[in-house]
Amino acid sequence: MTKPLSQKVLNLKPSGIRKFFDIVSEMKDAISLGVGEPDFDTPWHIRDEGIYALEKGKTFYTSNAGLKDLRIEISNYIKRTQNVAYNPDNEILVTVGGSEAIDIGLRAIINPKDEVIIPQPSYVSYEPCAILANAKPVIINLKSENDFRLKPEELLNAITDKTKVLILPYPNNPTGAIMEKSDLEPIAKIIKDKDIYVMSDEIYSALTYKNTHTSIATLDGMKERTILINGFSKAYAMTGWRLGYACAPKEIISQMTKIHQYAIMCAPTTSQYAAVDALKNGDKDVEMMRTAYNQRRRFLIDAFKKMNLECFEPYGAFYVFPCIKEFNMTSEEFATKFLLEEKVAVVPGSAFGECGEGFLRLSYAYSIDNLKIAIERLNNFITKLRKQQNINK
Repeated sequence: MTKPLSQKVLNLKPSGIRKFFDIVSEMKDAISLGVGEPDFDTPWHIRDEGIYALEKGKTFYTSNAGLKDLRIEISNYIKRTQNVAYNPDNEILVTVGGSEAIDIGLRAIINPKDEVIIPQPSYVSYEPCAILANAKPVIINLKSENDFRLKPEELLNAITDKTKVLILPYPNNPTGAIMEKSDLEPIAKIIKDKDIYVMSDEIYSALTYKNTHTSIATLDGMKERTILINGFSKAYAMTGWRLGYACAPKEIISQMTKIHQYAIMCAPTTSQYAAVDALKNGDKDVEMMRTAYNQRRRFLIDAFKKMNLECFEPYGAFYVFPCIKEFNMTSEEFATKFLLEEKVAVVPGSAFGECGEGFLRLSYAYSIDNLKIAIERLNNFITKLRKQQNINK
């Protein structure tokens, strides 16, 4: 065995998110603003439903596509929030988190040498999943002056005769950017004109702070061209339950289910029973958490203004993406120095694509008390840097 490993896998870069957290986990009095994980416990009524399922011995495999009751509730949820109808029998698949849905969705529709358009900065798994599906990733570098929204001309310039799918990652991780209906309409027209598809990752759709989220699947002619990805991790504080879902035309869902069938069998049974309750009874919990996140979001934006640190205002997810280009350091250098000197972990913007260089991702899925301490340390840190570099602010 001289060459046991796949060259394709060897060439993949490790996730840029995890690097700092092995360090911070062993650092006394350190604060992490790095992981996109709600600090709220899963609401008790949802946990209680999971416990009840265990007590009743509901520990067997479900159908490959997921519990019928859960698929019905997913259908009901999308109908009441987006006014789009998905058939629970053949247009919905329950997955192990949204990440599995992204992976198998790409594998189900990609042929070798197809191109996948990926706007960046964006979630770290899109590009590797495209590569593992034998696609060619085509990167669109989004611009801070456009609030990191995808512009029609950027999409048009990226499309070739090999383009198969656009990944649409809004509300966006890491920037917190959103795409409103007026932004989506010209994008949808191009997609129809060019006869391509969309994978719309809407895992943060319930966490928007300006207007109600609009899915591209709601626009005329787009449901049949969209794989809608969502899940329970962010909105319901259910990260460890590992549960997501995909909604798409039955022709696509049937092939995704086939891959899911061989690789996974079914999503965790206990989690599925809990998720039924989340969709039925969790709206007030989501609203409470969204209100708290919005308070934290406004606190951070105000703090950045006071310290003259450039940052556009995010209206979705639970991240801010401040610019640190004034310090003439790479984002990794800044994050490393900040961690070692002030004991605060953040993620370098470069972890989310080359155009994320010069930015940092800070998550506000943490308590306001921790955010206050972290911001005080950040203010101390950049004040020292400005003095050292003779930067006047």
